[in-house]
Amino acid sequence: MAKNVDPAGDFEELFEAHYWAVRAYVLRRAASSVVDDVVAETFLITWRRLGSVGDDPLPWILGVARRLLANYYRAERRRSALLVRLQSLVGPVLVWEAPASMSVQLAAAMTALSATEREALLLVAWEGLEPGRAAQVAGCSSGAFRARLHRARQRVSNALEQGSDCPPHPPIAEEA
Repeated sequence: MAKNVDPAGDFEELFEAHYWAVRAYVLRRAASSVVDDVVAETFLITWRRLGSVGDDPLPWILGVARRLLANYYRAERRRSALLVRLQSLVGPVLVWEAPASMSVQLAAAMTALSATEREALLLVAWEGLEPGRAAQVAGCSSGAFRARLHRARQRVSNALEQGSDCPPHPPIAEEA
């Protein structure tokens, strides 16, 4: 007579018998933020390969967890190396400085703008681009560019209307 095979029941027994051992194994070897993911993936693989588990399942399941952790740490090393590489590629921090010919009030108003607002205003005012073409340069939609330009114009206009005789703020460091 053939043995009644119940994969769901077999898996439930494995899960109940070994969940805490697998979790403790992973917890001792990984950051707590990834433990649940590694344990879940371990049991997903166990479910998929239930026929390969064998008579002594714990070593097999821990082997799966070990390989998943190795993959996780390998991926983390690649991510860290990529981050270091990308950081080395980023140019120096740029500081916007007003031209000497710009009035003190206008320089103060321009310095107070965000980098994207200042870029919008300068592309239209200094480079003479239409807002649609300037949006292409800025890498945003025409609507987003027009909103930036409107905010920039409003802020500069408000600052100039206040007629502040204060010197401009020191240049603000911005990322490229």
